[in-house]
Amino acid sequence: MSNKIILLVEDSQDDEELTIRALKLNNILNEVIVARDGVEALDYLFGKGQYSERNIKEQPQLILLDLKLPKLNGLDVLHQIRNNPLTELTPVVIMTSSSEEDDIVSSYQLGANSYVRKPVDFKNFTIAVQQLGLYWLVINQTPTKK
Repeated sequence: MSNKIILLVEDSQDDEELTIRALKLNNILNEVIVARDGVEALDYLFGKGQYSERNIKEQPQLILLDLKLPKLNGLDVLHQIRNNPLTELTPVVIMTSSSEEDDIVSSYQLGANSYVRKPVDFKNFTIAVQQLGLYWLVINQTPTKK
């Protein structure tokens, strides 16, 4: 499972470290690119700003997206992901502490593939990350870009 990139969009350093640790504990050794705000995530995906030299034809296999982000919130990021031919089919899993019904509904309306509430307990979080990795990186088939 090590040749597929995961884009983790997370502003909390603690949650970033927990996610990466949980991935490693579950032998999910994919390269993880971290964007700490919504603008940085879009810059990475679309090759702008500090990522202007990046080959945008090489998109992540999976995007783990927090909703509560600085500069541009997760729902706005999701909207732009779904409205760009480069990323419109990329699996996006919302990983957030929000259990607000409006956030859940809006995420799915905008095209999220899954909505996962971050468990507070590390053991449960590790299990959730294992299941996400197994499904989205191994079992799930995504179309190849031409």
